[in-house]
Amino acid sequence: MSTKLYVGNLSFDTTEMDLQDHFAQAGSVTETALMQDKFTGKSRGFAFVTMSSADEAQKAISMFHGQNFQNRALTVNEARPREDRPGGGGGPRKSFGGGGGGERGGYQKRY
Repeated sequence: MSTKLYVGNLSFDTTEMDLQDHFAQAGSVTETALMQDKFTGKSRGFAFVTMSSADEAQKAISMFHGQNFQNRALTVNEARPREDRPGGGGGPRKSFGGGGGGERGGYQKRY
């Protein structure tokens, strides 16, 4: 059974291929997913690597956790299941309209 690993503290220059090649030292990698910012497309500094077995995942953790990779000390541990998030932004949004008159602070009209 495959096991997903969380890999943190990655260099922002790391690619999925870099991770694939590095983690292949511990066993068969079935998937790599480098998390990227949805607006800029730049790396967010963490990824998920799926190893083909639990034994290979444990081997990867022992080999790479705390070790230097591209001048960064990696954080490698078993990924936790994704938590459900409430959808829809947490409830209805209300609009109270625009502001009224009044004078800006410190500004007085001179006639």
